[in-house]
Amino acid sequence: MNMTHVTRVFGERMRLWPIGLVAAVLASGFTSEATGTAVAPPAAMASFGPGGADAPGLMVAASSHDERISEVRSTFDVESWADSEVGRMDRSVLRLALRASQCAIAAGAVKAPATLTVIDYSKASVEPRLWVLDLRSRALLYEELVSHGQGSGANMATRFSNTPESHQTSIGLFVTDQPYVGRNGYSLRLDGLDEGFNDRARERAIVMHGASYVNAAITKSLGRLGRSHGCPAVRDAVAPELIDRVKGGSLVFAYYPDAEWLRSSKFLGNCGT
Repeated sequence: MNMTHVTRVFGERMRLWPIGLVAAVLASGFTSEATGTAVAPPAAMASFGPGGADAPGLMVAASSHDERISEVRSTFDVESWADSEVGRMDRSVLRLALRASQCAIAAGAVKAPATLTVIDYSKASVEPRLWVLDLRSRALLYEELVSHGQGSGANMATRFSNTPESHQTSIGLFVTDQPYVGRNGYSLRLDGLDEGFNDRARERAIVMHGASYVNAAITKSLGRLGRSHGCPAVRDAVAPELIDRVKGGSLVFAYYPDAEWLRSSKFLGNCGT
């Protein structure tokens, strides 16, 4: 076998691995669940095949491997995100969102999310409280107003539910599916990953969509945003492009300091258990 060719191909594939797969490798002891094959850690790279550490290209592949793993680790390290990359988001919320995202990837709940949307329902509805982060370029894409459900409160959301017809917002980690056109126009289906907190989102038709009652003018007249039936509704003007940016397997983290959820979510405690 041509070892130079093998190591060149390995290094190139390593460079192209999506962030989700490398994060999963990190959490699974360098075993890829996606492929079912063991991935050699950097220490083992130098002794791979004839020639050991002196084999051409091996150290290049190891270096590429190290750099990719370092990149993924920094993506989920809250300290590596500059203030300009997270806007006015509370860093304690960002820390939880990144932890839950890394856990979901490692557990195989999602594969390679391109974006992470964070909603902080502990903030008033008149404040921007939705952020979309690009996990690959580490950039802030959107900072927006977002509604909560009629049953969750007025300006401040204080009640949350997973129950159909409650008209309350659900908290926890979601994964985005595909958009569709429904009674609220261009909308995005969401699947809840937090059992007991949002896993009935599909049944409840909890989706992301645009709404005329989400805008700054309404906050001035009502002292709050208009409210949904539990959906995270955003401004009509931004909804189509935002939905297209986060659709298809990205993550949405809806936060509120609910003690039971913080204690029992499998994505916030001992990952996957």
